[in-house]
Amino acid sequence: MKKIGLILSLLIVFVNSYAQQSFEKVDKWLDDNVASMGGRLMLVVYKDGKTVYSHSVNQMNNKQRMLVTFIARRQGKTVDFDDFTETSKLQIASCSKWLSAALVMTFVDEGKLKLTDTVGRFLPVLSRNGKGNITISECLSHMTAIQSPDLRENLREMRQINSMDEAIAQIAQYPMEGTHGKVFRYSNTGLQIAGAVIEKISGKSFETLFAERIAKPLEMKNTDFGIGKVALPAGGASSTPNDYMNFLIMILNKGTFNGKRILSENSIAEMQVNRVTADVKVAYSPAEAGTLSYGYGEWLMGNNIVSSPGLFGSFPWVNNDKKYCAFLMAFYLKPDGRQKKYATLKKVVEEELK
Repeated sequence: MKKIGLILSLLIVFVNSYAQQSFEKVDKWLDDNVASMGGRLMLVVYKDGKTVYSHSVNQMNNKQRMLVTFIARRQGKTVDFDDFTETSKLQIASCSKWLSAALVMTFVDEGKLKLTDTVGRFLPVLSRNGKGNITISECLSHMTAIQSPDLRENLREMRQINSMDEAIAQIAQYPMEGTHGKVFRYSNTGLQIAGAVIEKISGKSFETLFAERIAKPLEMKNTDFGIGKVALPAGGASSTPNDYMNFLIMILNKGTFNGKRILSENSIAEMQVNRVTADVKVAYSPAEAGTLSYGYGEWLMGNNIVSSPGLFGSFPWVNNDKKYCAFLMAFYLKPDGRQKKYATLKKVVEEELK
């Protein structure tokens, strides 16, 4: 009888625990929003040392299937309409910025680079064009004051470039729109410069540095910056929910992953300091970003939440106060109302985590 009582008690505990973590509201949010967010979504949530939620929905319509077919054929890939899984690999656009900023910070941790270092020291072509005094800090926070082209136009332009040196020579020709450190323009330019700097310091390609310093220690086996002629640190990465979650877990754990130190606590803290202060002119910020603040490679969303959403809809975030992180994989191009959707999703997730 005692054994039966013990078993029943354990079952009750298990059932109550499951009920508290049912995530029914999150399931409903995914079902309600999947149609307007590309037809396929996957959300993974991590808390207390484990994945507490992982769920995928697929309601693709004909128009969405046609878009996926067009993009796949354009990229020479096999058309895939399957549900997203934790190993589904997609382009993550500006989610790349967070990864690239972290990579640069590994050089800061090693003392090979200072945030106050000026870029002209490594890239003389920028000095010859009046941009040599821009600092690494300003590159990571979109404060170069370089008047870059529109994000999509700039990415198309950079994809035609043959080398990192050629990319920097192109950037050197862009006009300035104020004093560096005093103008915020969300763009690809600062991270492209920072990527070129660490290539010069190391003598290795950006892709190799990322693989060695971030992907390998974080077990991000399916994340890379492609095989183009020049790496695009601000938007060229492809990743999977499982891989990107490993990165987020490292951020949540103040720089450690599976007991390994990837970034110092100080670097994590530096990345999460708002650089868009009251004396900074905002020349351009995505409309969906609203009045959010920016650190190094990541948006500061209030309540100690940091994130780096991508143009194609994927949305990673870390809530330092509530000690959890999550990654929403999506692929769709219409940005209208995204921030409201993200805000509602965060709220629903946190209600279920209580």
